[in-house]
Amino acid sequence: MSCLLAAALAGNFYDDMDITFGNQRAKIFNNGQDLSLSLDHFSGSGFQSKHEYLFGRFDMQLKLVPGNSAGTVTTFYLSSQGAGHDEIDFEFLGNSSGNPYTIHTNVYAQGKGDKEQQFRPWFDPTAAFHTYTIVWNSQRIIFLIDNISIRVFEASGVPFPNRQPMRVYASLWNADDWATQGGRVKTDWTKAPFTASYRKFNANANKVGPDQTSENNNQAWSTQGLDAAGRNRIRWVHANYMIYNYCTDNSRFPAGLPPECKTSKFL
Repeated sequence: MSCLLAAALAGNFYDDMDITFGNQRAKIFNNGQDLSLSLDHFSGSGFQSKHEYLFGRFDMQLKLVPGNSAGTVTTFYLSSQGAGHDEIDFEFLGNSSGNPYTIHTNVYAQGKGDKEQQFRPWFDPTAAFHTYTIVWNSQRIIFLIDNISIRVFEASGVPFPNRQPMRVYASLWNADDWATQGGRVKTDWTKAPFTASYRKFNANANKVGPDQTSENNNQAWSTQGLDAAGRNRIRWVHANYMIYNYCTDNSRFPAGLPPECKTSKFL
């Protein structure tokens, strides 16, 4: 495929995103600087980027559904299309009032995922905006919250998303069959509509377009890893806020843990 890979800086939802479902439940306002998604008992809502990207740093500020958000899932992720798709996920699983959200992360490569890690936030994600970041380069994927690394997935000889361009997606939808306490707590529709807010999207990334073949790798994210401070922060997150790690779930993998679990100190 002949394509252009050029640095792209985004920042306006009118220019950068298309509403994909939900009709008026998805609203862009404030001259394109803000976007809200809502969910009621008829439908959720979502949007996707107008462009595809192959590697980059993707930042989005989110303020999640407040109050009793049980059964709801708010997302910010990258994905390609097709049966053998790649995907890099932030999913935010709601909970009953007074209980914390679950921050769910996953990585798919060539259609296979099963690489879940989950965290509790160390802040109230409904009280103010926080910045959620995906850094994706040819060596690794880094998940960050407010510039604090929470997860690293290395391309160390295992299937890794490095060939398929991906779009940015976001959505708010009902998943009360599994999202909250394994589906035991259902969505309280008397609290609808549920609303999540997005702002300050930025893609410092290789944007894919037709008829050109140059690639811009002169970006800090193209070789970004963890420095000593980053390693200390991710250890702090894992020690205090990680609640599930597929790499410690021996019962799920009776034939042996996935190979990356044996090579990365941060898995």
